Amino acid sequence: MFNLFKKKTPTTSETPQQEWQRKTLAYAAAVNGFVEVGLRDGWDNAGAEPDPSGREHLVSDLLKALKRNSKISPPQSIADLWPPAHAPLIEPVILAQGQSVPVLALLDDGSIIARIGTSYQDGHVVKITPNGIHKIPDISYFGQGPNKRYFAIPKTDGVSIIDGWEGPETCFCPWPTGLEDVPEGYDVPKLNGAPSIDRLVPFPDGKRVLIIGDEGIFVLATDYARRILPTLDSQKDFYDYLIEENPGDPLSMNLSMAHGHISHDGQMIAVGSQAESHMIYNSDCKLIADIGGISEYPHYAVFSKNDDMVALNSCHFYNGATIGVPTNLFGDYSTAMYELDPNHIELDTQARVYAATSSKDLFITGDAHGYIRGFDRNGETVIRFHLGSSIGDIDISKDEKTLVVSTYAGFVALYDLEAKSKAPHQIGVGDVLELRRWIFWKNSEPFLW
Repeated sequence: MFNLFKKKTPTTSETPQQEWQRKTLAYAAAVNGFVEVGLRDGWDNAGAEPDPSGREHLVSDLLKALKRNSKISPPQSIADLWPPAHAPLIEPVILAQGQSVPVLALLDDGSIIARIGTSYQDGHVVKITPNGIHKIPDISYFGQGPNKRYFAIPKTDGVSIIDGWEGPETCFCPWPTGLEDVPEGYDVPKLNGAPSIDRLVPFPDGKRVLIIGDEGIFVLATDYARRILPTLDSQKDFYDYLIEENPGDPLSMNLSMAHGHISHDGQMIAVGSQAESHMIYNSDCKLIADIGGISEYPHYAVFSKNDDMVALNSCHFYNGATIGVPTNLFGDYSTAMYELDPNHIELDTQARVYAATSSKDLFITGDAHGYIRGFDRNGETVIRFHLGSSIGDIDISKDEKTLVVSTYAGFVALYDLEAKSKAPHQIGVGDVLELRRWIFWKNSEPFLW
């Protein structure tokens, strides 16, 4: 089963396209067979993991084919002739030209909105449609609410919340000053303009927005701003450290691994960072739960579709663990670190989660190793497939039939969740069909694969 590369000996008449197609499909089949045996009989009985090498010399031919194809209007996929793959592109292309696609939104009409470039560098927003890829002027970043209705757009003086993409503004939230919820006795300078932004999440009523960034996690409204992370105690500890290490320097906050998510009903806010526990606040910014992770550092949070459970991921290096916590426990609730509480469910023990969404039945996460995993509330894996690189963002259509995923390497891929089978180039478990794949690389026009 693992000698598929040897089943057909290439002839002198084999073209680069034919060699790429043969080797890519053979590698995918070998990996899927390896995983099938490992899951069924144990990994000690699965044999050696298949070798992905042997296609690097074909990458230049692949790129020429992709660029030629990009000139066709409307764009056409060439995935049947040149099956998509990740590993052969890492050394020759991705390390030099790959870039993050950190935010996605799948609109009702099937088009995709995507931010190209990391949040802390210059970047832009595009709209992906069947007719091509179009850069959106005057918008450099955006965020989508949990119910997919409201969008947050950063402006010079604050955040505009709009009802639907390109819809009317429902409110405008001025930027925080940076002095919000600072403990007494510490001389913290005001922010000079906008704070850093990793994520914008408008509330489902369209009247407030959650901002996640290095300076803190803030809730903004038209007439107030609250800093909900770091906590007062964490700020004191950090400022005291800065004063001791760098006396005389201005104080500043620098969160690591800051993340946050809002429940679909807007009544709960799950946040965390490397220096905190998993923290749950109510809509009035009152702490209602302090939950210890079962790995080292809190890294991601996502609510179930009906908000009865929150999935909390903590990480150590590029691995991690995710627990499911019933939200009916919240009020004055706290648990210790590193131990699985009897009230919690161990959903996953492998992944450092970078992005997530939820459907009626599943939590769907994207991890540091480029895998997308869908598991139910008992931790049973339903789907698990590979895209490559670290996952940037995930969004699911309202009807839960379609999934869009981005990566740190500049890929955006669209999947059919109701398919009866996967494409032959896909690596994974479960029948999720890749429909399209787009590439956004530095110093290159984007193109469809």
